[in-house]
Amino acid sequence: MAPPRSFFWSRRIFLTLLTGFVLLPVYVMVSSSLKPLADVTGEFHWLPSEVTIRPYIDIWSTIPLARYFVNSLIVAGAATVCSVVIAVFAAYAVSRYEFHGKRVFTVTVLSTQMFPGILFLLPLFLIYVNIGNATGIALFGSRGGLILTYLTFSLPFSIWMLIGYFDSVPRDLDEAALVDGCGPFGALFRVVVPAAIPGIVAVAVYAFMTAWGEVLFASVMTNDSTRTLAVGLQGYSTLNNVYWNQIMAASLVVSVPVVAGFLLLQRYLVAGLTAGAVK
Repeated sequence: MAPPRSFFWSRRIFLTLLTGFVLLPVYVMVSSSLKPLADVTGEFHWLPSEVTIRPYIDIWSTIPLARYFVNSLIVAGAATVCSVVIAVFAAYAVSRYEFHGKRVFTVTVLSTQMFPGILFLLPLFLIYVNIGNATGIALFGSRGGLILTYLTFSLPFSIWMLIGYFDSVPRDLDEAALVDGCGPFGALFRVVVPAAIPGIVAVAVYAFMTAWGEVLFASVMTNDSTRTLAVGLQGYSTLNNVYWNQIMAASLVVSVPVVAGFLLLQRYLVAGLTAGAVK
C-alpha cells in the first residue's frame, strides 16, 4: 500500500524546515564575513548594507593565521596517518588471530571511550613536563606532544571500527593470498587493505576531524609557536574590540579543508561507518 499524500507533504515540510535550520547559521556567517565591522556590531540586518572582502584579507595580518593553519595541518595530518597505520595492524591482528588477552584488549580499547577527555588533561600535562625535565624531550608545547595526545582519543575508536570492518572481509581472501605465496603482510596489504578502503577512509576522516577542531588540549599543550587554528581564532578577540567579521571569515576559511575532504570521501565514509558498525 502506498503511503498517503499527507505523508509526503509532511516529510517535505519537515525536511524544508530542517534544511533552513541548518543553513541559517551558515548564511549568518557568510553575510557577517562580508560586512564591515560597524555593521556586524550594530543592529542586525539580514542583507549587508555594504559588501566587502576586506575581512578575508585582514584575517591573515590581525593574527598569524597562516602559521596556525600550518600547525593544524601538520598535527591533524600526522595524527591521522599514525592512527590509520597503527589501527590497521592492530585491527588485523585482533580480527585474524587468536591470542591470550584478546578479549581483554578489545574491551579495554572500547572502554577508553567512556571517559571524558578532561580527565586526561592533568595527567598528560604532568607526564609531558616530567619527561621533558628528565630526558630533555620537549613534549609539552610541541607538535609531537599534541599528536601523541590526539592519538589517545582517535586510536581506540579507529581500532574498534576497523576490527568490525576487517571481520566483514572474508577470510577466504587471506587464505587464497597465502596459497599464492603471500606472507601475512602480503595478504594484509595486497588483499585485505584494498578490500577495506572504505573503512580505512572513514577512520582517517574521523581522526582528522577530531584533531582539526579540538580546543581543550590544544589550549593547554601548545604555545605561541605551536598554536593550532581552533585556539588561534581566539586572537580576534582583544581587550578593546572583537573582530566579529574576521572571526566569521576565518571560520569559513578554516572549514574548507574538512568540508572539501568530507565531500570528496563521502561515499567511502558512509560505506565504512555502515560496515564497521555491524559485527
